[in-house]
Amino acid sequence: MPTIVGVRFRRAGKVYYFDPAGRDLQVDDWVVVDTARGLEVGQVAIAPCQVAESELKGLLKSVVRRATATDLRSLQAYRLRETDALARAREEAARHGLPIKIVGAEYNFDGSRLTFHFTADGRVDFRNLVRDLARILRTRIEMHQAGVRDEAKLMDGIGICGRRLCCAAFLDRFSAVSIRMAKLQNLPLNPTKISGQCGRLLCCLGYEAEFYREAKKRLPKPGEEVETIHGVGRVRGVNVISERITVEYARGKVQDISPDQLGPPEEPLITAKPPSKPAEPRRKKRRRRRRKPRPTASTPPTQGAPPTAREGDAARAQNQEKKQGGKTGPRPARRRRRPRKRSDKKTS
Repeated sequence: MPTIVGVRFRRAGKVYYFDPAGRDLQVDDWVVVDTARGLEVGQVAIAPCQVAESELKGLLKSVVRRATATDLRSLQAYRLRETDALARAREEAARHGLPIKIVGAEYNFDGSRLTFHFTADGRVDFRNLVRDLARILRTRIEMHQAGVRDEAKLMDGIGICGRRLCCAAFLDRFSAVSIRMAKLQNLPLNPTKISGQCGRLLCCLGYEAEFYREAKKRLPKPGEEVETIHGVGRVRGVNVISERITVEYARGKVQDISPDQLGPPEEPLITAKPPSKPAEPRRKKRRRRRRKPRPTASTPPTQGAPPTAREGDAARAQNQEKKQGGKTGPRPARRRRRPRKRSDKKTS
């Protein structure tokens, strides 16, 4: 597997891969590398590591040497001259009447080449401009047409968030951004609110798009009818950041709930009770009659007192004898009547 090292030439610039040529390099080391435009001084962004051959495109150029103090002083001196070269190039472009906007100038570390970055609506013939700039600045001149995003990256500035532009601070490549990301994050579709200095959609729209996409899969959509522990209602809004759902119930009650409160109300837990023994039938208490004392010879019965049990039995026996005509003895048993037999023959 080949060994590569990542080198960056500008802050927040693209990382290019080179062959370390067996050198022990660390991150932030300055090196001189061989590029398609000649020798350049860059800073190591990725330490030497091994990668698969399928990830490489073409042959790798090698690292020439470590940058010396002389190389770094020369690089710093020429970068200080880039501002003057940029102002002179804009004057010459205006004098030639070219419809271009020069936005940046870049010297290589030894000053043998100067690259101007410009923007234009179409193709521009700038051969006369290059000839005059080479005569005035006494170096080789190259013109590079940049896009609107590259223009904002070169010019730098402050975004609507109050911080430095992401493209100039740390972004080394531009990712695709769509209006669908703004809709996903419930942002106002106002071009002045979601556009950056370059006039394109903000690069930061893509930072949280994946989070919103995953969060909205778990949460209900606005207008959807849901069942909560407080009853059935309709979703009026969803706050993805705080994960709160605004639900409106039938009587006009509006309440913010969390995703944990979605679903039917929990039923109380019913614990199994041990089987109880069948209750025994209660016995009726027999009410005992209070017996009166029997009269004796010394104590005759009082007049008007109710008859005793024996006196009542004697009176009942006398009445029965009267009914039977003076007959005594047990009552004869009643004769049973035999059931009448039915004939099996059917009567016509």
